[in-house]
Formats: sequence, C-alpha cells, structure tokens
Amino acid sequence: MSIKEEAQKVFLIEEQGLAAVRERIGAEFEQAVEMLMQCPSRVVITGIGKSGIIGQKIAATLNSTGTPSFFLHPVEAMHGDLGMVMPTDVVIAISYSGATTELNGLLTNLHKRGVTIIAMTGGPNSILAEAADLVLDIGVPMEACPLGLAPTASTTATLAMGDALAVVLLQKKEFRAVDFRKNHPGGSLGERLKVKVREVMLTGDGIPRVSGEEPAEQAIAVLNEKNLGAVLIMGAGEKILGIVTDGDVRRSIALGKELFRMRAVDIMTPDPVAIDGSMLAADALSIMQRHEITVLPIVSTGGGLAGILHLHDLLGKGEFRFLV
Repeated sequence: MSIKEEAQKVFLIEEQGLAAVRERIGAEFEQAVEMLMQCPSRVVITGIGKSGIIGQKIAATLNSTGTPSFFLHPVEAMHGDLGMVMPTDVVIAISYSGATTELNGLLTNLHKRGVTIIAMTGGPNSILAEAADLVLDIGVPMEACPLGLAPTASTTATLAMGDALAVVLLQKKEFRAVDFRKNHPGGSLGERLKVKVREVMLTGDGIPRVSGEEPAEQAIAVLNEKNLGAVLIMGAGEKILGIVTDGDVRRSIALGKELFRMRAVDIMTPDPVAIDGSMLAADALSIMQRHEITVLPIVSTGGGLAGILHLHDLLGKGEFRFLV
C-alpha cells in the first residue's frame, strides 16, 4: 500500500467512526443538552491522557460559545483542585475504555459533592458508565492505528461529540456573533469582529445597481458582471427600491415570466434588509445569519445607498477575513 493509500485509509477509518457515533445520537444526547442548559454554574470537563487533551479543547470551545466551563485534571483534583467543583456543577468525564484508574478514583468524591456526571465513553458497561448519571456512547468500530493501541478514531469521535454539544447549546442559548466577540476581546479574530461595516463594504463602481425602470435583462447582466449574487434596484435620490438575487431570477423563470418584456422593478424583492455603515461587522454577520441572506445594502444617515456588504467580505473572499 502506498503512502497516499495509507493516509486515505486513516481518513476512511475515522470517517466510519464518526458515522457510527452520529447514528447513535438520540435521547441520551438530548438529555445531556438539557442537563447542561439547566446547569446554574459551570461545566467541568475531566479526563487523562489523550482524553484529557481532547477534554481541554472541549472546555475551551464551550467557554467561547457561551457555556462556562473548565478542565479538571483527575490527579490534581485528588490533591486539592477538587475544591473548584461545586455541587451545582455538571461534570463531563471522558474515558474511552471507561476503566481509567485515575478518573474512576475521582468518581466517588464527585458523588459526595452531589454533582451530575455525564460519561463520554466507548465502554457503555464500564465502571465509568455505571457511576454516571448519563452516558454518551463514543464507541468506534476500530482505531486507525494498525496496532489498535494509539487513540485515533476514538479521540476524533470524542472531539466531535464535544463540538456537537457546544454547537447545539450555542443555538439553544441564541448565542450570537456579537456575544462571541465579547468572549474574544484579544487576538486577530476579536479585533476584526470590532471593525465597522463602513471599513469593509464595497462602494462606488463595486456596487451592483440598476434603475428600477431599466429592463430586467440589464439587471441580470449586472448581476452576472459583479458576481455578488445580487443587484440593487434604485429609485430617485439614491433610495433602494429593492434587490434582485439569483433566487429571484430563478423563481421568475420558474413562474414562466418573460423577463425580456419586464423591468427590473418587476422581478425585485422590495424593501430589502439594510443596515447603517456604523454597525459592527459582528452585528452585520448576526443579521445575515438571522435572515439567511448573504448580501446587505449599507445606507447612509439620510437613507441613501452608501455601499454593499457580502458575506465573503466577512468570512474570507475579500480583504476582511476572520482569522483564528
């Protein structure tokens, strides 16, 4: 087997592991989400070895997406750090085998504190599983390691389960990009989220625009030329009458409309969502997500057209990029 084939085999095995865990997502996952939603204090992640490393990443992801969390090393916990755990905390204990001595030695002490324990394990009948209030099964068919010894597919599955919890919690809490920015005051991502829309919007000839009285064919031509997926339909005084998107054109064709006989105003979506140029980029991104759109017209204080903002200008195609 070639080097390329060996590498592809690793990807295949890990993909199969993820698929197996995905298919088992069910009532237990939903219960875990509710436990974490109802937690009045912090989520404590604990594990050792490779599971501990994955646990640290899960804790970091939860923190940045609105769920207060910290990582607790099982050994350090038994030597004083257990004092960080409160009865109102929820503990996510990670061990693929469920038989990790250092971790299981911690369970009795956690129970004495009255905390809720969620086990993340590939051993549904293990000591860890039996001691937990709820079990999330992360079992995979096999490891990518040919010796079956180094955690590979199992750690990938564990990480994905943690990401799934974080993302579902983010959505249930209605966590927004602006909230994410508050948790990232430093670093390139945090700085870029603070940028105002006027600093990254397209202006002048970069704005796809036609008069409402121009033929629909002209609107489509500008749509194709500017390649932003939308063209603004303008009225008197630089007022935005509407917007024509790729979707509007497809719908018009599907309805059997003879576009060559129509004006731009006849196929537009009127009164599109628009924002002021002083708004933060993070807030603009939240609006795009909420309305499921990729283009935002930018208006001046007087209501006239000032620019246009595309999702690509925020997420990577233009000069403005979110860098982690």
